Amino acid sequence: MEGASPPGRRGWSARILGGGTEPDPRFTLANERTFLAWIRTALALLAGGVAVEAFTSDTFASPVRTALAVVLLLLAMVLAVAAGVRWLAVERAMRRQAPLPLSILVPVLAGGGALVAAAFLVVVLGNA
Repeated sequence: MEGASPPGRRGWSARILGGGTEPDPRFTLANERTFLAWIRTALALLAGGVAVEAFTSDTFASPVRTALAVVLLLLAMVLAVAAGVRWLAVERAMRRQAPLPLSILVPVLAGGGALVAAAFLVVVLGNA
């Protein structure tokens, strides 16, 4: 039938996405690719935290090693959760044709990365 609008979403997806109109699939897929990139970063931080704890016993004192591993693991957890929240917020904004929300991911990741890098730098300079 010509001119008929596509059927709307039903059930849990309608509740989660909060209405609006379906965006261009290319934008939705780009949003998903961005989400997956943040998840890859979270997995890298997770692997880094495990590696620091498992393989740097002769480089760092035990409390420093544990603190670095915990910071990396916490960053991974925060990033994974924030990536999901960000994906949903962007998807809702696109459906409502609203401005995209500002991301908290970048400053959190930058601050955490700077903290870990500073700790590594202190240890490297201390051993020089």
